[in-house]
Amino acid sequence: MPFSFQQRIARTEELATKHGETTEILAFFAEILRFQKRVFDDISARSETEVEALAAYFPDLLALLRRIAPAGLVESGIQLTDSAALRQLLRECWSGVWPDLWFFGRALVQPFAESLAARGQIDPQWSKPTCPFCGAGAGVAVLRGEGDGGKRSLVCSMCSTEWQFRRILCPNCGEEDKEKLPVYIASEFEHVRVEACDTCKCYIKAVDLTKNGHAIPVVDEIATVPLSIWAEENGYAKLWPNLLSM
Repeated sequence: MPFSFQQRIARTEELATKHGETTEILAFFAEILRFQKRVFDDISARSETEVEALAAYFPDLLALLRRIAPAGLVESGIQLTDSAALRQLLRECWSGVWPDLWFFGRALVQPFAESLAARGQIDPQWSKPTCPFCGAGAGVAVLRGEGDGGKRSLVCSMCSTEWQFRRILCPNCGEEDKEKLPVYIASEFEHVRVEACDTCKCYIKAVDLTKNGHAIPVVDEIATVPLSIWAEENGYAKLWPNLLSM
């Protein structure tokens, strides 16, 4: 089971008091999570299965953004007050397309996707780099202890499904030469590391729960913006961007 929205909100609020350079980002993210929790709870209670039904929540999202977001983002969202454009955006996001106004689509589709995934089943033997439920890419990796070593899982950037994935293997190009898969760690974020690939120049962050059992992968990944900046300055591109496009 993925970490609940309430767990994510609590972790976001906790980290906002510890990482001054990302306080504003985390405060914004916490508000989006609260909105998504309401959507998730509602559509789960109604067992909703039609992605276009999410259009009903768009006015609340836009009202929230008017209060907490930069004016430019709000102005972009106003384009979606046309119901046909909004429904098209939702369909595209759910099908894996990245439209121009993808933030609004993902903010709505993510809790919908999580609700469907919570009611569905996945293949326990799945070993591909894309989500076994919705087919989206991985947003973050998770490291857990297992015996004398450890195991790695990937977490879907859309529906939060988690599945096991080989530790020494690039989830983008399939590179498996350890010498071409460098790992970078910063002392201030000892439980989060950059797992890079020198073959395709992509990277994904991995949250090591053996080093910090209180971490919530999707939250700690966003909170460690300096690691993303470092990776990109050194020529690596993120495997799959998070909701905040970081």
